[in-house]
Amino acid sequence: MTALDLSSPVAVVGTGTMGQGIAQVALVAGHHVRLFDAVPGRAQEAAGAIGARLDRLVEKDRMTAADRDTARGRLHAAGSLGELADCSLVVEAVLEQLDVKQELLRALEDVVDDDCLLATNTSSLSVTAIGGVLRNPGRFVGLHFFNPAPLLPLVEVVSGFATDVTSATRAYEMARAWGKTPVACADTPGFIVNRLARPFYAEAFAAYEAQSADPATIDAVLRECGGFRMGAFELTDLIGQDVNEAVTHSVWQAFFQDVRFTPSLAQRRLVESGRLGRKTGQGWYDYGDDAERAEPHTAEKAQAPAYVVAEGDLGPASDLLALIREAGIPVREDEEDHGTRLVLPGGGQLVLADGQTSVEFRDVVYFDLALDYRRATRMALSASQDTQPQTLSEAIGLFQTLGKDVSVLGDAPGMIVARTVARIVDLAHDAVAKGVATEEDVDTAMRLGVNYPLGPFEWSRRLGRSWAHEILDELHQRDPSGRYAPSLALYRHAYATDKREGTP
Repeated sequence: MTALDLSSPVAVVGTGTMGQGIAQVALVAGHHVRLFDAVPGRAQEAAGAIGARLDRLVEKDRMTAADRDTARGRLHAAGSLGELADCSLVVEAVLEQLDVKQELLRALEDVVDDDCLLATNTSSLSVTAIGGVLRNPGRFVGLHFFNPAPLLPLVEVVSGFATDVTSATRAYEMARAWGKTPVACADTPGFIVNRLARPFYAEAFAAYEAQSADPATIDAVLRECGGFRMGAFELTDLIGQDVNEAVTHSVWQAFFQDVRFTPSLAQRRLVESGRLGRKTGQGWYDYGDDAERAEPHTAEKAQAPAYVVAEGDLGPASDLLALIREAGIPVREDEEDHGTRLVLPGGGQLVLADGQTSVEFRDVVYFDLALDYRRATRMALSASQDTQPQTLSEAIGLFQTLGKDVSVLGDAPGMIVARTVARIVDLAHDAVAKGVATEEDVDTAMRLGVNYPLGPFEWSRRLGRSWAHEILDELHQRDPSGRYAPSLALYRHAYATDKREGTP
């Protein structure tokens, strides 16, 4: 079955921000669109707001005046559900409450034809549960657009337990015909994006709660070292702390309080205090007119080491060796040692974050994983009270000579970027193994839905198939709560590679 014919009317019920956005997408694609809202006059107001946005598109030369006028002629504010009777698709975008959505769908089923596709834009509720009240749940599907819907390309097409394949295919093709990038997903808590994105926030908040670093420093490391578009603290301030925490709490509860999705106590306190982010003027950061911009911790200038000794190829950080040589620092290679570290002139070691802590070894400094060591502008280091001052100074000086700002964290196993990426990769493997989505759709969803620099599987291939399992296994030994326990899917992935390479 193909996408809906453009002659088929489309309806959107619920005219808040998401409802208006979805209606605009359908309208611009060429459909007649009918808006309905239970609050009298709200649908008419929404039609006016959509018309104003079309005006702005004309002003920006993204739409012609003639196309705008034609689109306006296809937009209608419905006074009752009965006016939606001949629609081929109805998308509900009402309040995120199960009983509210179910009551609406029961009413719709009594109005529309049997071949009308019914859809929900829920981001946190079970598609299966919402559609469970329908006489024909096979025609019900999730269409999770991302805000703002007219701009963001991703749509998660979610099949509930009872959704017919033909209905899911029809919705998928419709989203593509509307100019979106659809990904197919089974009905699971958080779907793809909100399920796999939890560690990005959780690990940043955990590092803060452990006093490893302040929000500005953690955000800077995620951006300037990890390659993420925004840090976790500034992003949740933009989203709204209450909104972000609600999604986290919903996923955690839906997974029967799985420790991997445990909400942050620090974020809970922020919400309780009313500091919800930009919309209230204060969240993790202060947005008042006179507020000073929070700056990340950056180490003072230090002298570069006279040379380094490379023991092994540094694995995912192997590009550093070329950068060090280009900076004029001699690299001596120890061909007999099969380690993966740099030895500094004072005898201290510089090691890529591996899930272990600095306190376990004498005189070691850990450095974080970078998306691209050549392009990264900041590097995070971690040291303990047993690390010699000379070793830390030489490590700082080394990265500064490579043109990087340096942030020194407390003793943080897995650092910031490394443990975040490892957990995202793990959840991605677990989701695919459980039939949530394909590897390709997972990578597409995470790149387009939350602007990650790489999809989890692309990241996994770049880092090496066993990398994420090894770092999580080390973290799990130090925190046996289960938060970092590698999934069986990740274990199988890493072990299969080891067997092919002859590792016992």
